[in-house]
Amino acid sequence: MAISLIQKYNVAGPRYTSYPTVPYWDNETFSVAKWLDSLAKSYGESNENEGISLYIHLPFCESLCTFCGCHKRITKRHEMEAPYIDAVLKEWQLYTDFLAIRPIIKEIHLGGGTPTFFKPSELKRLIEGILERADRATHYEFSFEGHPNNTSEAHLQQLYDLGFRRVSYGVQDYSEKVQKAIHRLQPFENVKRVTEQARAIGYESVSHDLVFGLPFQTLEDVLFTIDKSNSLRPDRIAFYSYAHVPWIKGNGQRGFKDEDVPTGDVKRQLYEVGKQHLLKVGYEEIGMDHFALPTDSMYKAFEQHLLHRNFMGYTASKTQVMIGLGMSAISDSWYGFAQNEKELDDYYARIAANEIPVCKGHILNEEDLIIRRHILNLMCNFSTSWKDSKLAFEGVDEVVANLKEMENDGLLHITPQQINVTDAGKPFIRNICMAFDMRLQRKMPDTKIFSMTV
Repeated sequence: MAISLIQKYNVAGPRYTSYPTVPYWDNETFSVAKWLDSLAKSYGESNENEGISLYIHLPFCESLCTFCGCHKRITKRHEMEAPYIDAVLKEWQLYTDFLAIRPIIKEIHLGGGTPTFFKPSELKRLIEGILERADRATHYEFSFEGHPNNTSEAHLQQLYDLGFRRVSYGVQDYSEKVQKAIHRLQPFENVKRVTEQARAIGYESVSHDLVFGLPFQTLEDVLFTIDKSNSLRPDRIAFYSYAHVPWIKGNGQRGFKDEDVPTGDVKRQLYEVGKQHLLKVGYEEIGMDHFALPTDSMYKAFEQHLLHRNFMGYTASKTQVMIGLGMSAISDSWYGFAQNEKELDDYYARIAANEIPVCKGHILNEEDLIIRRHILNLMCNFSTSWKDSKLAFEGVDEVVANLKEMENDGLLHITPQQINVTDAGKPFIRNICMAFDMRLQRKMPDTKIFSMTV
């Protein structure tokens, strides 16, 4: 890839796990009552036709990984497990009491933090407590994030017995120097053990999460890491860009100096060479930063234009309603977003007061809903169209005009009422989405709130 294109398009921009993006949520006019109204508006249809999704945030970690941008609570006190599960189950009760119609669950994802911080028995209590108030859809997918250092065979067996069939492991990088810098010492043997144990138990999809752009990371490190993971042949590989945003995440990302982090053309080379290596060994590119074997359900969903993206990342199936449970979890009714309290004590206080613990959110207007669909199309299918009058919007001519330069650079093709992203343009998909981001275009942020797109 030309260095000039990297330099040209390497700007700060959103990752578009939602539209509008969180900094542009209208919190001043938002209320919990409005959030619940938006949930009620879509719940019945979603529940009956496709089910709903649950994202459960399990925030505890025993140590701080300095590359991490997630909301977490660092502790070695495992006596915190039971009260947290109690609170999450109470929150679920508050939602099910409000919804009245018994939920049909299509997806559950346990994220963190470190879900495997919790004992298998507590995870069993959590899932059984959820299912006491809900039914499973005919076709459902339960998945969780496991830390290779503390995921035990007992964790894997217990969650499998509860219906989990997919697990993703945070690998990041196998270089000892990089691992020391990010405070994530994790030998390959541990990843090998948990990958093989999952397969032996019967998990249908195992994913490895790799990260490029980490401090001290070299091209040799990236290729070595890909080859080590490929030797285990995970069904999916997420190849994420490290988001260096210490001005947002504070001391957690200050365990190394800014100059230790690859940037610009150097970082882009890590991705480009890594991507070509993944393609060479048989993985297919799907969405942004994701690769899968042709046999995996994620690739099949991509081929059939059924891929979906939300605050859980990319999913092979979709539901209109996703309820987030736990500290800092984000919910999505399609018509609105709502985020829970980000501090544990505040979350507990709201639950104790029998309140749904939402602290901020956004209700989408008509334009938001149209732009959201276009950005989802681009992020999931690398194309979008406004031939359907329902997806036409005021300002589309301005968007097309803003994309002309990208077309001239070979990043996309513009046809009447449609845009198709080229292979050369896929690494710049965030930049292309930014042209559709009407809220961003009308008001650029005054300060640095996003990571760099390259």
